[in-house]
Amino acid sequence: MDSSSDRNLPATAHKLKQARDDGQAPRSRDLTNLAVLGAGAFALVTLTPTAFQLLQQGLIKQLHFDHATLADPATMMERVQDMGGMGLMMCLIFAILVGAASVASAIASGGWIASLKPIMPDFSRINPISGLGNLISKQQMFNIAKLSVLTAILFFVTWIFMRDSLQRVTSLVMQPSSLALRDLADWLVSGVTMMLLVVFAAAAIDVPLQGFFMKSRLKMSHEEVKQEHKNAEGNPQIKSKIRQRAREIANRASVAKVPQADFIVMNPTHYAVAMRYDEVNMNAPQVISKGSDLLALRIRDIAKHHDIPVLQSPVLARALYAHAELDQPIPTSLFNAVAQVLAYVYRLKAAKRGEAAMPGVLPEPTVPPELDPHNTAAIQAAKAAKVEAVRL
Repeated sequence: MDSSSDRNLPATAHKLKQARDDGQAPRSRDLTNLAVLGAGAFALVTLTPTAFQLLQQGLIKQLHFDHATLADPATMMERVQDMGGMGLMMCLIFAILVGAASVASAIASGGWIASLKPIMPDFSRINPISGLGNLISKQQMFNIAKLSVLTAILFFVTWIFMRDSLQRVTSLVMQPSSLALRDLADWLVSGVTMMLLVVFAAAAIDVPLQGFFMKSRLKMSHEEVKQEHKNAEGNPQIKSKIRQRAREIANRASVAKVPQADFIVMNPTHYAVAMRYDEVNMNAPQVISKGSDLLALRIRDIAKHHDIPVLQSPVLARALYAHAELDQPIPTSLFNAVAQVLAYVYRLKAAKRGEAAMPGVLPEPTVPPELDPHNTAAIQAAKAAKVEAVRL
């Protein structure tokens, strides 16, 4: 298990996406507080005059009584419902504005995330040990320090504001009610504006810090990055075994094509490659079947049963087995070697038909050394030459 000190690599794109799928995103409470307070203050300042006017008109209407009203007391309940509905409508408008501001601030800080995982039951959240670890985390220490500083600043700003405006507030009792209410509203707006400036400064600091803490929590160790790469791309060893198994299955299936071969090239018992060449339909000879060990012996037996020439050429057999794909043209670097064998097979078939003398022993075809999988020295030399050519 990797310790937190080993996690010094930034989170990969896959882990960041997984975190968002799990409902994790940097959220700033200060930005949400700023949005709620700002939207609430704006709604009060802009909607209060209209609300007061509507309430005043409603009260005038409801406090007007006539003979019909006195004769039917049940209309009083209708009046109460009308006033209650008006009050609820005003509260609903205020709640919608503040709620929209809260949602918009959350989206602005961490983006939109549609995930039910954060609200799903998770008993690990009530684990006292993990809870204690969260209490002493770096982010929690910062949050406590931030709240302490923010509280101190708000107290200081409030004290300064109250001290400078105390005389103004006390003088309101000496003014007419209309002027006093207007001055009181201005005083409240000034106080709320100063509070919003403090919260805005805190949010401007908190938003990038929450993103920093989020990335710190998601940091990964070298082992985690390697494991994620294996999970995403697949374990190289397992993929290699799967490819090898697939090749074996394909090679076994290709045994059925051996009777169509023109000749078989073998490395006496380890490798067998069945070759076919059609001048009309093929641009180059193709390998239609190949196998090793027991499968190679099986190819040889089928070829002998169908009177197909079986030629011994160890280097060419190894090269074709390693570099040629089934039902595909052979590599151009092996054209010359296969052409030598093909010419020998044509003379051999002509001799069997009585059209020519029987050829001698097949000479070893010329195969580039680096194509022989057993010639490691030549392979290393070829790789070094390629590297040097790239550098130049």
